[in-house]
Amino acid sequence: MATDNHFDLVVLGSGQSGNPLAGAFASAGKRAVVVERALVAGTCINYGCTPTKTMVASARRAHEARTSSELGIEIPDFKVNLERIRQRKRDLVAQFRAGNERRFEKGSPELIRGEASFVGPREIRVQLNEGGERTLSASAVVIDTGLSPLIPKIPGLDGVPYLDNVSLMELAAVPEHLVILGGGYLAVEFGQMFRRFGSRVTMLQRGAHILEREDDDLSDALAEILREDGIDIRTGAEADAVSAAKGSISVHVKGGEPVEGSHLLVAVGRKPNTEALNLTAAGVKTDNRGFVQVNEKLETNIPGVYATGDVKGGPAFTHISYDDYRILRDNLLQGANRTIKGRMVPNVVYTDPQLGRVGLTEREARAEGRRYKLAKMPMTSVARANEIGETRGFMKALVDPGSGQILGAAVLGAEGGEIMSMMQIAMMGKLTYKDMVEAIFAHPAYSESLNNLFNKLDQ
Repeated sequence: MATDNHFDLVVLGSGQSGNPLAGAFASAGKRAVVVERALVAGTCINYGCTPTKTMVASARRAHEARTSSELGIEIPDFKVNLERIRQRKRDLVAQFRAGNERRFEKGSPELIRGEASFVGPREIRVQLNEGGERTLSASAVVIDTGLSPLIPKIPGLDGVPYLDNVSLMELAAVPEHLVILGGGYLAVEFGQMFRRFGSRVTMLQRGAHILEREDDDLSDALAEILREDGIDIRTGAEADAVSAAKGSISVHVKGGEPVEGSHLLVAVGRKPNTEALNLTAAGVKTDNRGFVQVNEKLETNIPGVYATGDVKGGPAFTHISYDDYRILRDNLLQGANRTIKGRMVPNVVYTDPQLGRVGLTEREARAEGRRYKLAKMPMTSVARANEIGETRGFMKALVDPGSGQILGAAVLGAEGGEIMSMMQIAMMGKLTYKDMVEAIFAHPAYSESLNNLFNKLDQ
């Protein structure tokens, strides 16, 4: 018998898959509830994409002002006002979050603010933020609790005022010298951002390359670009101790000289928010890092319990989380049989220039024993890039030698994410590289460069 605390759907966390899924259930006349312990709208809007890219835009304006003389425009002086940049970021985040909160204004789906934990396979106890508790049951439970910064166990780190991606964006003044632990997406985006704001930046990357999942030619080219921008990138630099003295932070590097800075950003990775969920009470399996294990239909080992977004491991991108929503929407509400198998995973690193990539990398193709032809071209060969004075980087694509279809593509260049997306659409439509060679693109748009890129395969 239905009770006020039994739902068709309970979503734990209000990220970019759980929120629309709850809304879809409500629109279908079903009872749905979202449990959120902190801010509605998840990482992307509150701590990730929206605030970061808003501040990246300010950093680009600073760079354009600083380098405008290259295009004949003289700007004798300008000032970076980090407080105003921060406020613009806060305002946009609040605007986007409010749009998500409006979903719950009429009470369907319902929003409960509190900390959720399992007490059974599909039974949830919520410690309410306002006090007290509430126990919920559901036909389907979706775990959408996301990730949080991973803090490494480095001696002395817990005794210094280090920053993570959230606290860094709340600074009111530009750091004199920002030291960054890590060389991933967060490290390169924030490193370039604060260098353009005026900070001295040192990046300490434990591995041999930044962006280690990318092909070496891409990561090495981006490293060279960042060094041109004045960032000190040190690879093979493993921090083995941290200390603070006289207003500065010292990072001791194994086998090397210590690095001293005014601020320290820890950006070595992220961990799943599963510690408080008491997953053992439900019998839900995780891997050794705490990520929830799911099958191709996003279902855990417990029937009726699913996981979406970053908490399940795999690609931690907002657009993947949203596609998880579409899969569960169709499967749970329409009786479909959709899976995550074979879906494309595009991504963009919002450095300047951008790095956009989709499909197979060369490293993956070689690991699979996959035959491919490689088309590669520097951005100096792109008319549009020369006209606007942004010629750093290159583009490349892997092509199947038999079918001529595109297997993967990467663009490190101005508007790299948009150019990559054009190649993704070609991949979706199963166009061949010859179709791209013969296509009529507007001159002198960036898209026109695809004629020349793929024409190299026949030269």
